[in-house]
Amino acid sequence: MYEVAEEYGFTIAHMEVGLDDHIHLLVSAPPKLSVTNIVRWLKGVSARKLFQLHPELKNAYWLAEGDRHLWAPSYFVESIDTTNEDAIAKYIDDQRRKEMKHDET
Repeated sequence: MYEVAEEYGFTIAHMEVGLDDHIHLLVSAPPKLSVTNIVRWLKGVSARKLFQLHPELKNAYWLAEGDRHLWAPSYFVESIDTTNEDAIAKYIDDQRRKEMKHDET
C-alpha cells in the first residue's frame, strides 16, 4: 500500500489491516488526485501483487468466468480537515488494539 501511495503521489499516514476483511487508511493527497483513482490504485495494485505472491488465493477469489476480485467494490471515504486528523489517527490505532485483543481471546 505504501509503495502504491509513493508511486501515485499520495501518502498513507496510518493503516490498520483488520482481521475480518477490511483496511482502515488515513490518506493525504493533493487536490489533483481523485478519491476514486486512489481507491482504484490501492485495490488494483494490491490485488495483483497478492495474487502474484500467493497464487493459492486464486482458488478462493478467482471466478470461473475469469473475473477476479480480491476486494469488494464498495468503500467508505470521509474528508477531514487537519483539526480532525489526530482523532481519525487515534481511531485507526484503536482498531488495531481491538484486533490484537480479539486475537488474545
